[in-house]
Amino acid sequence: MAKTLTFGIMHLGIAFSVTYALTGNLAISGAITFIEPAVNTVAHYFFDKFWERRERSASGAASAHAGHGVPATATI
Repeated sequence: MAKTLTFGIMHLGIAFSVTYALTGNLAISGAITFIEPAVNTVAHYFFDKFWERRERSASGAASAHAGHGVPATATI
């Protein structure tokens, strides 16, 4: 947990520094520093849902082919 917390702090510091270097504006830098992680968190939620659905679909397709003329792999 300490590693995650320190990474989060580092991320915020980098986001603020880069945004301030680009804009020179403390208010905009501060806002972006906290808005970006919030948006990223929501996007990550939907990204995970997409991948879960994709993996379920792929595993369902693989099991549907089992025993229907698709040769099984042999191990020696």
